[in-house]
Amino acid sequence: MLVFVYHYRIFGHPPLLDEMGSFGWTGVDLFFILSGYLIGGQLFRRMAHHQPLSYGEFYFKRFFRIVPAYLVIVALYFIIPAFKERSELPPLWRFLTFTQNFGLDIFNKGAFSHAWSLCIEEQFYLLLPLFLLFGTGPKKKLIWLLPAFFLLGFILRIYSWYHFLQPLLDTPEHTGFGQAYYKYIYYPTHTRLDGLLVGLSLAALNHFRPGAWQKITRHGNALLIAGLLLSTGAWWICHDEKQYSFSGAVFGFPVISLAYGVLVLAALSPSSVLYRHAAGLTRWIATLSYSIYLTHKQLIHLTHQVLAPHGIGNDTYTSFWICVGISLIGGWILHLAVERPFLKYRDHLLSGRQLPQLFKTEV
Repeated sequence: MLVFVYHYRIFGHPPLLDEMGSFGWTGVDLFFILSGYLIGGQLFRRMAHHQPLSYGEFYFKRFFRIVPAYLVIVALYFIIPAFKERSELPPLWRFLTFTQNFGLDIFNKGAFSHAWSLCIEEQFYLLLPLFLLFGTGPKKKLIWLLPAFFLLGFILRIYSWYHFLQPLLDTPEHTGFGQAYYKYIYYPTHTRLDGLLVGLSLAALNHFRPGAWQKITRHGNALLIAGLLLSTGAWWICHDEKQYSFSGAVFGFPVISLAYGVLVLAALSPSSVLYRHAAGLTRWIATLSYSIYLTHKQLIHLTHQVLAPHGIGNDTYTSFWICVGISLIGGWILHLAVERPFLKYRDHLLSGRQLPQLFKTEV
């Protein structure tokens, strides 16, 4: 929902959405934290119980979860020109190899640009099990891996700032600064690992230090307050133009990830108000979230084109709520037509173990 409102502002929007959506880009960092926690937890749970990891099965599950719906949207982009919310697309091979986020030119080839975060996810899924092969035990591996990569993110962002961005700030017009910020700071995997690392840390704490996990999650409402205070601090560091400052570029992402990580920890605490009350609406949106993520910018663009001849401008709340409804319907259709059938087929293959021996390999 954060990302949806943030992206809606690209196309022309009601004035209120400027303030409401200006911090919405951080929803991607929350997405990374949830992915790190959920996907890392699948591996750590087996490791904590001294069960072998089936890497083939892990990749098989990830493929069926992510790729079918994604390829349908990629095909629509390249087959139907009107589907594009911007004029130009990066090369097809960038999408097929999930490398679009490297060197992404958001200003000239910005169609389906929001797939950059999915590229980071897929690279994460590919490399995480391989990293766990190093070291002498799962706990020792994580003790040095997580802090090392967290520190590496700081180093790489500082290097990118002074090597690529500061020279542009030293020019009178700051020509090309915005494009360089997104190309070298915002989109690359090596500068955006903070959320995934926070999620992995939560998963590691849960499965490898259950005693500490239980002690911490006894204070769910206190964690909720702490998370909200940290989110306020993150907003202060990264709000509006501060996002493009040295402090925002270098320290903003880890502070945002820490703030959302504490909120996620609060939601996982049985003592928290977030844990006690189920929300059917958000559960339904969560079920459709991947399909909505893939389609929302295109559907907003197409809906605006249909509404404009009828005098419903992009800057009206009527247009906004119609786009919300269309995006929910579009996500629901993609979920029912592609996402759910492939997940059912995946589960059928796994339940019957009708898989090649490669996918049964345990390490």
